[in-house]
Amino acid sequence: MRLVPTALLLAALGPFPAFAAQDTLTIGMVLEPPNLDPTGGAAAAIDEVVYANIFEGLTQFAPDGAIVPALAARWEVSDDATVYTFHLQDGVTFHDGTVMDAEDVKFTLDRARAADSTNAQKALFAGIDSVEVVDPLTVRVTLSAPNGNFPFNMAWGDAVIVAPESAETNATTPVGTGPFTYQRWVQGDRVEIARNPDYWGTPVALSRATFKFISDPNAAFAAMMAGDVDAFPNFPAPETLSQFQADPRFKVIVGSTEGETILAMNNRSAPLDDVRVREAIAHAINRQDIIDGAMFGYGTPIGTHFAPHNPDYVDLTDLSAHDPERSKALLDEAGQTDLKLRLALPPPTYARRGGEILAAQLRAVGIETEISNLEWAQWLEQVFRGKDFDLTIVSHTEPMDINIYARPDYYFGYGAPTFIALMDRLTGTTDPAARSAILKEAQTMIAEEYVNAYLFQLAKTGVANAKIKGLWENAPTQANDLTGVHWTD
Repeated sequence: MRLVPTALLLAALGPFPAFAAQDTLTIGMVLEPPNLDPTGGAAAAIDEVVYANIFEGLTQFAPDGAIVPALAARWEVSDDATVYTFHLQDGVTFHDGTVMDAEDVKFTLDRARAADSTNAQKALFAGIDSVEVVDPLTVRVTLSAPNGNFPFNMAWGDAVIVAPESAETNATTPVGTGPFTYQRWVQGDRVEIARNPDYWGTPVALSRATFKFISDPNAAFAAMMAGDVDAFPNFPAPETLSQFQADPRFKVIVGSTEGETILAMNNRSAPLDDVRVREAIAHAINRQDIIDGAMFGYGTPIGTHFAPHNPDYVDLTDLSAHDPERSKALLDEAGQTDLKLRLALPPPTYARRGGEILAAQLRAVGIETEISNLEWAQWLEQVFRGKDFDLTIVSHTEPMDINIYARPDYYFGYGAPTFIALMDRLTGTTDPAARSAILKEAQTMIAEEYVNAYLFQLAKTGVANAKIKGLWENAPTQANDLTGVHWTD
């Protein structure tokens, strides 16, 4: 750019208004959410649009993973960790103008734990014995057993506070309390949100934001280069990151996520109900080859369903080290020859690219796979809800979610009584050291039983315009929290 001396510019133009700072943003996303209600869907893409932007919970994840106040200004807990008293923010309204108060909190929690609840994380609310409205700004939650982790549970997107007036239509027209309001959803293309002028908290810098859905890696690269997208927090083409790093217009943001990427196995049906077959599959896998081939080196090998950045993580990768000969011996022992399994792959790059590599690795030990590439809605219907699959690759991006292994009806069908008992002990334990020991035991149990094959922790590889500040580097939950995002000169 050729610079013009300021004095000459002023003389030539005379008085003129100051240019307004840019205050709109277009965010790229790989997957389009199936709906926009985080209390009624399992897809991570829902939270990526609405978490902290449109909807808020009693508590919330901060960028560093800490649990901070949100709609609850503060809370107290009884000595036995069974009674939590939440004191709500004053002056909060939903986007439709209705007041948010203790009745809405009671409605939300009772709805989430009801027998007919469709909440994907219903287990978060299972320990609630009663919810009492003390006064309009105070809610008392009594638990059936001690749970020192309850404020953490309330920070999940599945626990955001909704109103009875709008709860049934949040899937298509979400109404929350957040700093942005829903504007429109152009199916197959984008969701638009705008600054909430009546927000109870600190106003956001952005006046509008658009979530643009671009699943093709080549199209994502082109959109960033052309400036059609300002930021792509979870960029689907890691092989191109070096080009962005060399271009001063952009910055590359590499962090960690809560995404345990696994080869999930259907434990409820033969032959995968045989631990020897599951172990054989685990030993057939070369994790680093998948990380290098599918993610271009971005990702950390894992040997259990737990994030390596968590202080309680146990490195159990040796239990399922790449050992093709061991795989073949286990298959022989299990009487499995000419084994053919169905491999269902959802759209993300880690699944589609990783699936092809993994299929070749399984073929090398005598296991053939029939690959089905599913769209996200198909995957949710067939695999997650229908449990109609043998193998699938998916990244579980929910925070510290090892408790899913205590659900017998969960899609991979484990739920061993010993593991359920272990999770019950964890829920009733408040001492940090004791909780740490239980978590380590839980990681070891599912690794030794080869419930799934554990591949890698998903890296957060993002690209953004160099002038954008405030995007999350790490992903303590599945979100594109725009509350602190702004442009600089």
